[in-house]
Amino acid sequence: MSETYRKKLGQLKDNEHPFAQYVRILGKGKTGSRSLTELEAYDAMSMILQQQVEDIQLGAFLMLLRVKEESPDELTGFVRAVRDNIAAPDQIAVNLDWSSYAGKKRQLPWYLLSCFLLADQGIRIFMHGASGHTIGRLYTEQVLPELGVNTATDWQQVATQLDQQCFSFMPLDYLCPELKRIIDFRNYLGLRSPVHTLSRLINPLAADYSMQSIFHPAYADSHQQAAIKLGQTNAAVFKGEGGELERKPEASCIVKMVINGQAQEEIWPKLIEGRQAQPEQLDLRELKAVWRGKQQNDYAEQAIIGTTAIALKLLGKANTQKDCLNLARQYWQDRNPGRL
Repeated sequence: MSETYRKKLGQLKDNEHPFAQYVRILGKGKTGSRSLTELEAYDAMSMILQQQVEDIQLGAFLMLLRVKEESPDELTGFVRAVRDNIAAPDQIAVNLDWSSYAGKKRQLPWYLLSCFLLADQGIRIFMHGASGHTIGRLYTEQVLPELGVNTATDWQQVATQLDQQCFSFMPLDYLCPELKRIIDFRNYLGLRSPVHTLSRLINPLAADYSMQSIFHPAYADSHQQAAIKLGQTNAAVFKGEGGELERKPEASCIVKMVINGQAQEEIWPKLIEGRQAQPEQLDLRELKAVWRGKQQNDYAEQAIIGTTAIALKLLGKANTQKDCLNLARQYWQDRNPGRL
């Protein structure tokens, strides 16, 4: 036992650590445990972000939540605490908040081309995400520099990029370093934690429209309900390819939405029949080649168009799925090859 840890234990000999109550609430057995209230979740996450919690407590807390699965009230409290701790500016105008936390393994990140299609139409998109927490995945933060797009490290850069190109990406390292540290526990614990969920809901610049993706369908309801509790009047969440915000064109897609503060659900039919072959390797050069029209890839085009269409439906740019798909196809045909 290290001297530092021995000293900490000595200090706590006659006094329980303030955070212990939250571990106890979650871990007091099948009949004694319960979910945190929104206020308890807010206080617990505030202590975590202010580094008032020992890593041993944090690991137990995260895994107890992981086993139980976080409730909408817990997510709401966690997100409110994060927003209060990052102190994002309120003068940067954003239309669409886009989270990117999963990384890609089987397909290239075609969702980025969907973002650029929307940005070319003047839709201001702020994207945030984290990289490196799961081995063997390709993350937005790695890909953007290969496309000639710089990541933002401060809010002034975000504002400038949005004004110049209607798109900006800020890594979680700069948005909220403590959350990034916790996400990196993934390689120690062997499991994703609730931080992967709550980070998607942050919407730090208070965009009127917000989109999130999930890997496990069971989380869709929690995202939808938490968005409503957080006052997000328009949001969409669906199971995307690899957990990123990207339509799988070979499968139907259930989209949980919040429209004008009301919960809705839509089923989008598949765009391609039959299972598509996965590429042997992910070659980033294909992103530019497909965008510039130098390479044909039906899977990629349908993924881009399908993802864009869901965003257009959320944004109210067209009324029906068919009209949204047609508008997305028009955007694709009219895209600016020189952007990438």
